[in-house]
Amino acid sequence: MKIIAQISRVIVGLLFIFSGLIKLNDPIGTQYKLEEYFEVFATDLPMFHDFFMGLIPLALYFSVFLCTAEVVLGIALLVGYKPRTVSWLLLLIIVFFTFLTFYSAYFNKVTDCGCFGAAIKLTPWTSFGKDIFLLALILIIVYYRKKFRPLPTGIIVAVSTLASLGVAVYSLRHLPILDLLPYRVGANIPAQLKPSEPLRYLYTFEKDGKTFEYEQYPSDTTLVFKEMNVINEDAKPKITDYKVWNDAGDFTEETFKGTKLFLIIKNLTDINTAALPDINKLLNAVRGKGVEPIILTSGNSDEIVQFVASHQLTAPFYYVDATVLKTILRSNPGLWLLKDGTVKGKWHYNDTPEAEEVLNLVK
Repeated sequence: MKIIAQISRVIVGLLFIFSGLIKLNDPIGTQYKLEEYFEVFATDLPMFHDFFMGLIPLALYFSVFLCTAEVVLGIALLVGYKPRTVSWLLLLIIVFFTFLTFYSAYFNKVTDCGCFGAAIKLTPWTSFGKDIFLLALILIIVYYRKKFRPLPTGIIVAVSTLASLGVAVYSLRHLPILDLLPYRVGANIPAQLKPSEPLRYLYTFEKDGKTFEYEQYPSDTTLVFKEMNVINEDAKPKITDYKVWNDAGDFTEETFKGTKLFLIIKNLTDINTAALPDINKLLNAVRGKGVEPIILTSGNSDEIVQFVASHQLTAPFYYVDATVLKTILRSNPGLWLLKDGTVKGKWHYNDTPEAEEVLNLVK
């Protein structure tokens, strides 16, 4: 059993490090997931509504803390640093994650838990099963915790803590080091709006108390239709909710024509307005040089009109769903460059480029 405990230690340590690093690469993504959970709990547990709503402004801090804890605990487990304390902390954190994934799966809430960020998408029940597996391994580690020989490796844990926090801070002040989102540089948006191959469906019917499944819709009218499921899930479009419009109508297809430099304004509540003068200067510099500046926002019509005027932004604005804007860019404001529907550049407001850099990317 000691061998099983050692194997469990390696598996748990590596999985925690991988999960934590993936999420530290994009802590804002984990922030959004935590906000979803807080909103769900606020609705489902009305007695604690104000408590959970009060946690939403702290979601980013929780995100950085949890992701850093995953990495540090995984490393501490592998190097044998304070095995008793680390094993109990691992048990505490996996019980927390198991509860979240069970809640998601059983009540069909927050259907993507974000366990591995944007790198690996798991269904709610798969996420719950993964956490049950880890829980079993961690219980083995807790049981044999006294058998693990503590080692003086505090310096490794301290360095890993500082390094993890450094990754998080960099991602927050710039953009994720590794962009795993569908709107990343090099991605073609129109192609991702289409299935990679024709979708195939499995049709389920009932008749005389028996269940029948067909890959082709049957002609038998006595069958009672129950459900239809996609067989080749991987062929589904990677992007399903990208839509751009204004009061005059749909503008989605127009965004794929020519070269567009989009100023992303996710909302008007937490936008860094200090970055707008440099961004506005850039928009004016590329206008008339084959690049069309456009503002994408989810803001209220009257508010955005007033906001654009007060900051002397001369680009036209269009609306996009707030969730889509969060996925396109983790910065508010930020810049997104498309040429014929292909992403050529993305910038955090801290990294606003010069006009020459933008023009060189679309030559």
